[in-house]
Amino acid sequence: MDMFPLYNSLRISAIATFIALLTGVGAAYAVFKMPKVLKGIFDTILTIPMVLPPTVVGYFILVWFSPKSFIGGKLLEYFDIVITMRWYASVIVVSIIAFPFIYRTVRGAFESLDNNIVNAGRTLGMSDFSVFVLVMLPNCKQGILAGTALAFARGLGEYGATSMVSGYIAGKTATVSTSVAYFWQINQQDKVMYWVLINLIISFIFMILLNIFNKEKRNRT
Repeated sequence: MDMFPLYNSLRISAIATFIALLTGVGAAYAVFKMPKVLKGIFDTILTIPMVLPPTVVGYFILVWFSPKSFIGGKLLEYFDIVITMRWYASVIVVSIIAFPFIYRTVRGAFESLDNNIVNAGRTLGMSDFSVFVLVMLPNCKQGILAGTALAFARGLGEYGATSMVSGYIAGKTATVSTSVAYFWQINQQDKVMYWVLINLIISFIFMILLNIFNKEKRNRT
């Protein structure tokens, strides 16, 4: 059995989760520091990808980056780069979809952190950046790990947006989820069941990891 769909799914989800982790943690800290009114506005904006249908996210990527769009046309004209119908197009959409899972989890961890710990760092003369890196991040580690695991699992299971921007090309853009849909359409039930089982096993593993992170977090509190 060709294992490329599994490799590609892991590759896409890993890269997208890393991007979402960096941007999500940064955004969570920025919103955490904002006044209450601005916090509500930006929190709503940054959480929108969580409630949008994945196909809508895929649509926007096609509008912005297809060769017929302005940005996509310029990338093709000047750099000979085509974004859509490539595996890395899925990285873009999965990053967007995974972002709010990390952002919301990490922001919740920041909000629940004891202010006395943060203030203790400031009284020692630490800068805001030092407090963030040396105090907040280590003490919110469990929340960050849980958000990362959730985002990674969500990325692995993504179908709607990835099928729109990357399609199904065997050995090039195929993922576990698109493989399930493709083999179902051509009535190869044995391969459908194979990739369904792969998806179930991966999901089961990540749910166990999430439970472990949550249990450790409860034990720490």
